[in-house]
Amino acid sequence: MKERANNQLTRYDDIFGGVAKEETAKVPDGDVVVQLSLTELHAFDGHPFKVKDDEDMAKTVESIQEFGVLQPAIVRPDGDGYEILSGHRRHHACEIAGLETIPCIVRDLDDDAATILMVDSNLQREEILPSERATLQR
Repeated sequence: MKERANNQLTRYDDIFGGVAKEETAKVPDGDVVVQLSLTELHAFDGHPFKVKDDEDMAKTVESIQEFGVLQPAIVRPDGDGYEILSGHRRHHACEIAGLETIPCIVRDLDDDAATILMVDSNLQREEILPSERATLQR
């Protein structure tokens, strides 16, 4: 009888090392990842996608508690900290899980580029509510 291999996922921090805000880690595409405080982050202005406390959120929280955040959020700096472009659900799940920071890729983007990135990253989701789609088509 063959023994089964231990196919556990590796935590993000184990791959790139736990980094403080001042420290950075590079990801394969060349972006730099920094740990930012959850309190420094706020939602993209006019973000049309709902962040719900449902079964999928519970699964996300469980995953983050077990493996950490596997995909960094994408944010842009603004006067009040950082605006989340991609990663609203991960940010909320980290709050529920009791984390203080989240790995983020910080990009300097104008409003048009930020909107395109936000919409593109959310259109890849499997379930988008009709009301969310309608908001995008305005």
